[in-house]
Amino acid sequence: MTSPLDRMRSALQGTDLDGWLLYDFQGLNPHARRVLGFPAEAHLTRRFFVWVPREGGAVLLHNHIEGGTWAGLSAGWDVERRPFGSHAELDARLCEVVAGKRVAMEYSPLGAVPYVGRVDAGTLERVRAAGAADVLSSADLLQAFLVWSDDDLAAHRRAADVLMGAKDDAFRLIHERLRAEEAVTELDVQAVIEQAIADAGMTSGHPVNVSFGANAADPHYQPEGEKNATLRSGECVLIDLWAQEEGRPFADVTWVGYAGEPTDEYRSAWEAVRGARDAALTLLHERYAGEGWGRLQGWELDRASRDAMGAQWGPYFLHRTGHDLGLSLHGAGANLDDYETRDTRTLTPGLAVTVEPGSYPRERGFGIRTEVDVFLSPDGPQVTTQIQREPFVLGAGEWAEIRAAALGEPS
Repeated sequence: MTSPLDRMRSALQGTDLDGWLLYDFQGLNPHARRVLGFPAEAHLTRRFFVWVPREGGAVLLHNHIEGGTWAGLSAGWDVERRPFGSHAELDARLCEVVAGKRVAMEYSPLGAVPYVGRVDAGTLERVRAAGAADVLSSADLLQAFLVWSDDDLAAHRRAADVLMGAKDDAFRLIHERLRAEEAVTELDVQAVIEQAIADAGMTSGHPVNVSFGANAADPHYQPEGEKNATLRSGECVLIDLWAQEEGRPFADVTWVGYAGEPTDEYRSAWEAVRGARDAALTLLHERYAGEGWGRLQGWELDRASRDAMGAQWGPYFLHRTGHDLGLSLHGAGANLDDYETRDTRTLTPGLAVTVEPGSYPRERGFGIRTEVDVFLSPDGPQVTTQIQREPFVLGAGEWAEIRAAALGEPS
């Protein structure tokens, strides 16, 4: 069985780094524990370092007090254990492994990618003082430890299928209530979605987002208690829903509709948001076809999407274009972001991202987002969810025709 140190060394191949220095103190760097594959119950009270060079033997620096604990945690690793007690001993041990070396750590220059920056400034100073020639970010190295298995991908696709069905159930409920001139609330629709997820043996983790009218201009709105609007004719609908099988990657999508015929202003915004989504997808496919994986960085897709949105609706695009999908809804891999951060991590095959541009002009009483999931297959990008082509136009006509129009299919 491959040890975590072997995987770290494999990730270092092809780089100009001398090695990777993992550091943690009482869980401050969760990436270290993920990479090392620690069990949840692992109990460590003192700081530690694990040095894995691109070539040569790995070294574990740990406090004398926890020697017995580390004997168990490192069983099966090909590693030299060098205990320390005093801070002077620690500094000497660090100097032995990092002096003159180009070292990767969980650090992000200028805090540009805060998802990666988990090593405190004082520890970085200590490593530099120990003689490291340079400390660089391990951002791209970490992604190798997030790659999905075949079982993960299959579970994600099942979750995506459940969400596609739940989305249809939700918009059909709204449509039928409007046709019958019966009230429908955000919580009514949320309950339908949550029930579909539960019936499939999956979980959303926390209740999904159903937003009517101006509530849709809040990208992270959630109805609850008294915060529960009733849909009125001439209002928009935004539904953001997500689910996972326990311990498997999420699926996450957003679809929109309108109670009655959308206004020209709403349609203009929809076309801009749809164009922004499609611009990112087009660049993703074109760059893969031209270069394969390994060079396309997350910020580039955000920039393509943001540029395509245009001057009218772009100022209301208030978040990144997409995020990594993982065992948590917002995973630890590269995001599509040149807005909240400038994410320079490369898109890594075996991971997945959302593509979800939006525009939220609250003063105009609506918000729009369209979201798809894309698996970054070694053979090229694969959209794993349906793609919305038009808003659901709700309250008149036959449901089958409304759904076909939203999907861009013949009725």
